[in-house]
Amino acid sequence: MYQPPAFRETDLETQQAFIAAHPLGLLISAGAGLLANPIPFLLYRDEGMLGTLRCHMSRANPQWKALSQSPDALVVFQGTEHYITPSWYPQKAVDGKVVPTWNYAIVQARGSARIIEDAAWLHANVSALTDQHEGGRQKPWAVSDAPDAFIAGQLKGIVGIEIEIAAIDAKFKASQNRPELDRVGVAHGLASETDAKAPAMRELVKARGGI
Repeated sequence: MYQPPAFRETDLETQQAFIAAHPLGLLISAGAGLLANPIPFLLYRDEGMLGTLRCHMSRANPQWKALSQSPDALVVFQGTEHYITPSWYPQKAVDGKVVPTWNYAIVQARGSARIIEDAAWLHANVSALTDQHEGGRQKPWAVSDAPDAFIAGQLKGIVGIEIEIAAIDAKFKASQNRPELDRVGVAHGLASETDAKAPAMRELVKARGGI
């Protein structure tokens, strides 16, 4: 990933927190051509030097067979993003030397994928994934709410994937490379936007830009 120094984030805790907050990763691999699938991941922060990712996918999905032959994997976790108009830069009124851009936050994790078909592992993984996303609900659903025979049948239709992270990169592009007045202008401009994505980007611009 191209990473100008102004946008690079190297703190592992920050990188891992981002993955936990944006668990739907795009799993990319090669084999019989490039393959990419959005998959919800669980991150185990203390397993391995950089953490370990676990997920499952449908047995009908050809990507797991490709990974069994070519295990190199890239998982991309995407956060907030927003178009940035040069009209928000005070610099525009000075010399007009400004252009549009796009702000975004992203983490990429790389590692070697291990395919797992063990039923007990799969049961533990889907239970942990369910508990993580159901835990905050007033009446959380649990895997144990469904009949054992039904769950056993469902587990036969999936395979597990485990990726010990070997390399991780984070990029938070939030106008840090602009002069302070332009960063303030971007934050003000985003405050006037009516779309649902603008508030999160405004907060990122303020946090990363020190305004």
